[in-house]
Amino acid sequence: MSGPEAIDFARSSIYVLLEVITPAMLTALVVGLAIGLLQALTQIQEATLVFVPKIIAIFVVLLITLPFAGAAMGGLWSDITQRIASY
Repeated sequence: MSGPEAIDFARSSIYVLLEVITPAMLTALVVGLAIGLLQALTQIQEATLVFVPKIIAIFVVLLITLPFAGAAMGGLWSDITQRIASY
């Protein structure tokens, strides 16, 4: 594998990583921000209040986006196997 091919492969791997993790990270950001705002408005300063809703929301989003993540990772895997078979 030459240098440009390796860079292209790394770039496509990073894109797949971003596709897979973006929904969960955005969900964590939005839920954390909403609960932080709620805590600031009500002056409830419980540190553990953020974790349970965030975990539940991320779990639901991961269940919803699991087929899309699987398709993206499957596409990357087929690209890997094609590259291995070509050598």
